[in-house]
Amino acid sequence: MKIVVVGGTGLIGSKLVTKLGEHGHEAVAAAPSTGVDTLTGEGLAEVLAGAQVVVDVSNSPSFEPAAVMEFFETSTRNLLAAEAAAGVGHHVALSVVGTERMPDNGYFAAKIVQEQLIEKSGIPFSLVHATQFFEFVRAIADAATDGDTVRIAPVQFQPIAGEEVAQAVGRVAVGQPLNGRVEVGGPDNVRMDEFFRDVLAAWGDPRTVVSDPQARYYGSVPGERTLVPGEGAILGTIRYRDWAGQNAAGK
Repeated sequence: MKIVVVGGTGLIGSKLVTKLGEHGHEAVAAAPSTGVDTLTGEGLAEVLAGAQVVVDVSNSPSFEPAAVMEFFETSTRNLLAAEAAAGVGHHVALSVVGTERMPDNGYFAAKIVQEQLIEKSGIPFSLVHATQFFEFVRAIADAATDGDTVRIAPVQFQPIAGEEVAQAVGRVAVGQPLNGRVEVGGPDNVRMDEFFRDVLAAWGDPRTVVSDPQARYYGSVPGERTLVPGEGAILGTIRYRDWAGQNAAGK
């Protein structure tokens, strides 16, 4: 089938396009670099012609609250309208585990709006909620750094390899619409402060990880289970210590 992957040149999208192609599907990467801009609507009608499924794994270029809200609201409205006109039968969107548990976070609030638009669109849909990716572990540590100290909340954390996120999204995309959500996470549920203490030690990073219940995670204080999936989640099998990208992530 023809599956259009919006954000198909990014971290998850590029992996997804490859996986779908390997399984015999016509996977088309849609992104500004391929002539498709969901913010302006440019190229949408053309790329969606004949598509059975659209997978949206796009991301905002800015994480500033107003900008991220504008991105997800505008791009999702444009995309859904174009899908309705093209007769697309399944809309799949990648979202984040815990959006509703941290609504004061600007990024999470924008994802909630995105999901509400999808749910009300009338187009059969599936939402895939994923935990944080291994690929962003370095960025999380850097964002939490103050001098030589990395302040991390002692809450549950269950990161996953981007490859396994793409695999889960691909399986959902070729299946029947869920008209609901599925959660995916990594194989190990760990304390976030302990995870980063171990990771920085493995990197040979001299920074000190301090457990701080008030430490912010991208601007908000997470609760005990904000960042981990519930029962019934699809769990990956790749552990961070075995992940091929961990050495590069430490540099």
